[in-house]
Order: sequence, then C-alpha cells, then structure tokens
Amino acid sequence: MKKVFASFSIVALSLVFVACGGTKEQTAGKDNSWQKVEDAKKLTVATSGTLFPSSYYNDENKLTGYDIEVITEVAKRLDVEVEFKEYNVDGQITSVDKGEADLAANDFGLSGDRGKKFILSSPIKYSFDSMIVRKSDDSGIASLEDLKGKKAAGEPNTNYMKIAEKYGAKLVTYDNATNDQYLTDVANGRTDVILNDYYLQKMSVGALPDIPVKILEDVYFNANFTGFLMKKDSTALSKKIDESLNAMQEDGTMKKISETYFQTDVSVEPKEKIEESVSVE
Repeated sequence: MKKVFASFSIVALSLVFVACGGTKEQTAGKDNSWQKVEDAKKLTVATSGTLFPSSYYNDENKLTGYDIEVITEVAKRLDVEVEFKEYNVDGQITSVDKGEADLAANDFGLSGDRGKKFILSSPIKYSFDSMIVRKSDDSGIASLEDLKGKKAAGEPNTNYMKIAEKYGAKLVTYDNATNDQYLTDVANGRTDVILNDYYLQKMSVGALPDIPVKILEDVYFNANFTGFLMKKDSTALSKKIDESLNAMQEDGTMKKISETYFQTDVSVEPKEKIEESVSVE
C-alpha cells in the first residue's frame, strides 16, 4: 500500500464569500506586497506537507500536492522562484500575518474572524464538508445532531472542530498528525468522527482502504471554496496571483492539475447542491 504522509490538519472553511482580485479593499499605506516578491525573485509559501492530496510528501519524499503544484505553476508564470516553509495550521497563519511568508497554500478558506485580517485568491477548489466514521456502526452518527458526546478528531482552532464542539462533541486534538493515525484512531474507537472537506476525505479514505472507515453518506454541508491565503493589505500580490490563476483556468491547466490529484475537476463549482449551512459565528 502506498505510504501517504497526510493529515486532516485542514483549516477552517465555512467561508465568507469575498470578492477576489481588484474588488478587495486597498488598506491605508503603500502596498508593496508584489514589489517585495518581484525584487526578491521569490515567492515564499507556507504549507503543511501533511495534507493529502493538497500538500504532502510522495514516495520519493518530494513535497507535492494540488495546492503545491498550482502555486508552483503560478510562480513560474510570474517568473519568480517558490520557497516552501512548513508549519501546522496555526503556524501557517502566523507566518503570513508576520510577513514571514507571502501566502499560505494548504486548502485554505476564510472563517469570519480570519476574514477580518486575510484575503483569499480566486478559488482553486470548490467543495463541501462531510464526516468520516467507522464502517462497522457509523460511529452511532446519522446526522450532525448525533455528534453530541462523540469524540471528534482534528487540529485545534479549525472551523471543523468548532462545528463539532457546537454540536456537543468531545474534541480530541492532533498537531500535524498523519492521515493513517487519524483514520486508525476512528477505526479502533479512540475517536469517533472526523469532520473535514469531502474531496480530501474521499482521497484519504481511498488511499488507505484497509482501515475500516468510511464517509458518512447523505450528510453533506457547507458548500465552500478554497484558495491561497494572504494578508488583507496584499492586494497587489493578490491581483498578480489571480491573473495567473484565471489564465490557468482559461488554458485548461487548472483542470489538468485537478484531475491529477482528485480524478475530477474541483476547480469549477460542483453539480451537487448542498443546501445545509453550519455557522460557528
């Protein structure tokens, strides 16, 4: 079985749908976010290296993944090098906030609080949320309301854990744990459920078929999109990123990269209509 270094150290979604590119507000003061990258000839990107299939290490011990390949192609089109720095979710956000990284690439969305300080690029992935449970008994869960008293696994301070807490789950936190650890703990009863992005869960369960867990059918919620996370005043950099992403969408590059990692085109809105929306505000 292919060894997959991955985790559900996914980030808060439940997105605030903000406009991209030129519609973002320009904050007071000079915006040198693009000038800084252009002068250095380098785009510094925060990521996890543990989030399959968005940012992870392959069998050749090379950092790869959907977000990694997309931002690498963006940097190529902007004629700059890309340098990756690895952190857990909180570390990625902090590195962008402090200017240690120009952006974060790790399946990021925007929560309400995060939306006050950060912006997203144009969407690179559309999705919705789901839950992983044990195969044998569905972990006793048939709806979000059944999370009460169950043990929910995830990284601290994510919207997924906030949703689990909202419905009365007991939180079991991990720090950049591997995917097999998450899934094994659900299977053996150390935890009961993982709330996360549907496509990430689908690929992770598929990569580890011997672990007896599954995605809970018919319990889907929070239609969302993800992109690259930047400081709110990085409008010049955001504009450059969006221009490249739009060109990649038009010439089919986004579709090609998406199908490599998800076997479907997640760069366009899905046909599924997810009506249920869960807020943690």
